[in-house]
Amino acid sequence: MRAQPLNPEVLVAIGPVVTVSRPDLEKLKERATENPRQRVRLCAHQSADDRLHEMLIVLGRGTYVRPHKHPNKTESFHIVEGQADLILFDDDGIIGSVLAMGEYDSGRTFFYRLCAPYYHTVIVRSDALVLHETTNGPFVRADTIFAPWAPDEADADSRSRYVAALEQCVARFVSGDEGTDRRVKGLRST
Repeated sequence: MRAQPLNPEVLVAIGPVVTVSRPDLEKLKERATENPRQRVRLCAHQSADDRLHEMLIVLGRGTYVRPHKHPNKTESFHIVEGQADLILFDDDGIIGSVLAMGEYDSGRTFFYRLCAPYYHTVIVRSDALVLHETTNGPFVRADTIFAPWAPDEADADSRSRYVAALEQCVARFVSGDEGTDRRVKGLRST
């Protein structure tokens, strides 16, 4: 793997042929643990303007991915290693689906494709989650819409309360408790 760091969390592959080996993946996982947000991504595409974006993303356990959506985009995940719950919400923050995801041998869902603008997030269930994400470019930061009912990453107290409430709501949802309100309540971002 030949890559140039764009910042501590983003590497961009160099050259027309991109390859990643197990040792490369181990280096990416190590790099993720060194970052405060416990994540790193290797962009296989050369530019934010490319029409196709492919990335290997490593997320550590406890990584907060603020629920967000991408209108007019399609994204897919293929789990390479680890386990996570992928949560889909409606516009009001009500959980519509929880996908238990893991690598192929786990017996869990190992691939998903989203081609509708649902808010989504992941809860990492293993020490590290490695996924191959594909989406259409170009990348424009303003195209990502963050859920107004989920706290910003910078607000550590609200983020911690939100994640705890989300974990409880997901557990009730997965258990099939029909009487459960599927909204993570009482936590609005400021």
